Amino acid sequence: MFASYLIGLREGLEATLVVSVLVAFLVKSDRKDKLPQVWTGVGVAVALSVGFGALLTFTAARLDYTRQELFEAITSLLAVVFVTWMIFWMRRAARALSGELRGKLSEALQVGSFAVVVMAFLAVAREGLETALLFFASAQGAATSATPLIGITLGVITAVLIGWGLYVSAIKINLTRFFTWTGLLLILVAAGILKYGVHDLQEAGVLPGLSTYAFDISGVLPADSWYAALLTGMLNITPQPSVLEVVAWAAYLVPTLFLFLRPQRSKTTPAPASSAA
Repeated sequence: MFASYLIGLREGLEATLVVSVLVAFLVKSDRKDKLPQVWTGVGVAVALSVGFGALLTFTAARLDYTRQELFEAITSLLAVVFVTWMIFWMRRAARALSGELRGKLSEALQVGSFAVVVMAFLAVAREGLETALLFFASAQGAATSATPLIGITLGVITAVLIGWGLYVSAIKINLTRFFTWTGLLLILVAAGILKYGVHDLQEAGVLPGLSTYAFDISGVLPADSWYAALLTGMLNITPQPSVLEVVAWAAYLVPTLFLFLRPQRSKTTPAPASSAA
């Protein structure tokens, strides 16, 4: 549940921040007549995201065992790519996001109402599609139950409440720190998703070594224990991982954490050359 909650919270807050910036810009610009167009774009984006998630689930259920494992492996690998890109993009562009959105909305207002709908749709659709893909990939390693769906729903609800509080200035949150900590946790989640994707490729016969275990800790991590379910659902830590799974997990986690935690270099303006007297 926690991994799904984290995905819903992180992605939901990004989408909520986008919507709050657009709404605040229209209100302050005395263009409240365009708010219905913004909400129309948001609604279509949400519907598309839900439909995409349903399509992934329906497609996986219709495949035979081998193709289902291969399909889940591909979606897991895509989810890792998207979440990694999203984490580093938000780390770099968070400070300029508000001004960029306001600029695009100003251009859309000059074009017409349909442009406002499209702009709001595109701003939210990316987050929604990423959320659907990440949720589908992360839920594959968990037990079959409604827990992942409950987790992501609670995460989205929390994000909406935080976004509303920020919009009305009822609460204050250090967004840089928030995205840093959630980024760290999502990197751990993404490493687990990659590990599960490798396991699926082994199950499908694409990669070898399914029965070559790196270690066996089933004695201290029994599969029927609550903490085993927690670790499996959140980080995809299993008692008997294959060597290839562990190698893929470490090969992703170590360099990604290093790059994410490395201090960002500030752009400095070179000093003008002094002229000779």
